[in-house]
Amino acid sequence: MSKDKYESPLCERYASKEMQYIFSPDMKFKTWRKLWIALAETEKELGLKDENGNPRITDEQIEELKAHADDINYDVAREREKLVRHDVMSHVYAYGVQCPKAAGIIHLGATSCYVGDNTDVIVMTEALKLVRKKLINVINELAKFADQYKDLPTLAFTHFQPAQPTTVGKRATLWMQELLLDLSDIEYMISQQKLLGSKGTTGTQASFLELFGGDHETVRKIDGKIAEKMGFAECYPVSGQTYSRKVDSRVLNVLSGIAQSAHKFSNDIRLLQHLKQIEEPFEKNQIGSSAMAYKRNPMRSERIASLANYVMCDALNPAITAATQWFERTLDDSANKRISVPEAFLAVDGILDLYLNVVDGLVVYDKVIYQCFMKEIPFMATENIMMDAVKRGGNRQELHEKIREYSMLAGEQVKKYGRENDLVDRIAADPDFGMTKEEIVSILEPKNFVGRAPEQTREFLSEVIQPILDENKDILGVTAEINV
Repeated sequence: MSKDKYESPLCERYASKEMQYIFSPDMKFKTWRKLWIALAETEKELGLKDENGNPRITDEQIEELKAHADDINYDVAREREKLVRHDVMSHVYAYGVQCPKAAGIIHLGATSCYVGDNTDVIVMTEALKLVRKKLINVINELAKFADQYKDLPTLAFTHFQPAQPTTVGKRATLWMQELLLDLSDIEYMISQQKLLGSKGTTGTQASFLELFGGDHETVRKIDGKIAEKMGFAECYPVSGQTYSRKVDSRVLNVLSGIAQSAHKFSNDIRLLQHLKQIEEPFEKNQIGSSAMAYKRNPMRSERIASLANYVMCDALNPAITAATQWFERTLDDSANKRISVPEAFLAVDGILDLYLNVVDGLVVYDKVIYQCFMKEIPFMATENIMMDAVKRGGNRQELHEKIREYSMLAGEQVKKYGRENDLVDRIAADPDFGMTKEEIVSILEPKNFVGRAPEQTREFLSEVIQPILDENKDILGVTAEINV
């Protein structure tokens, strides 16, 4: 492998081979040939005649095109492009070299955007389907994690301050809920994908009207036939030379949404790893720091965040491109979209592989979670303790004031002197509460403070998640290979 030129980290380090192929030259140029075959078939089926009234396109020509649909003579196209400086016409020429009988009917009546834009839509649609597949697999892994830890109490945090407890599994449902929003968006976007069709240089189909002798009804049928042959329900009913560049913007907005959800997840994991409660996978020979050998850095979660930042910013590219197009088209979109669109997909592909890998190998330290819980729960349980003491004959107002004072003193011990929370000992030592330390500790049982978190998790998994997994069981089982 040559090391004297730039190589995209998205390919070398992050994206899967499957996603890389979708945006590969081979995928693009094979799709071009499929589109040329679809156009030729459509024109033949609609009865295109030559000037003598004979069929302009024959079965023999179409069969010749099909015979060379996949064996692309790249060397011929490359040399031709050096001469004519036009990629589409270079591949038209190369295809014609392989198909001499059909050379005259390749790309008949079409403009470059016929293959360029239709291929872009086809490629984005295939890429969206792969993203959807991986997204559902991430949801599946999170569901397993949520189910396993649905009953494990943990401190919840608001403002990253200890708050009313939840469970580890319930927290995972929050990550899943965001991914469900993304899944809904991506499924909608897939359902909305339409081809450009074949509309000519400014979208008027004037060239086809001339080919078919002014027969409007026949020309109207071209787009529908092409869409059907390429596996799409329809084409956009009107266009300029290109499909609206808002399509690219809408697609990347969906990818940006996935990046946002993944970034949120990665932040939570990084914070939990700092608290030593949950860690991402750490391999036996993995080095956390070149200087500090003991470190176990959350590098995969950090990489998710890093790639997610890129995708969220990258979504601005097609937005600006769509906003600045002139009339029926300008070419200031081309260089930008051939970078921004593939890179967004390659990055999201890497993000989802990392997400899948992290969830699959999460390590939960339940003892640490319990210790953190018990350091804070006495403060949160004061109302329960007070009410129990009232039932034993205590005065609520007096007990409330005492608990307030003891809480302040206990908090001072923790924050000012770095000592353990002694609130329970202070309350147990006060005869006005009439409770032993053992009785107070029994009130502090973690499961007493998680509300409906376990039940909410079970209900969410069974009523919301499982139907999605059942419907998509054929695409489950994806595993992620992390290159570095």
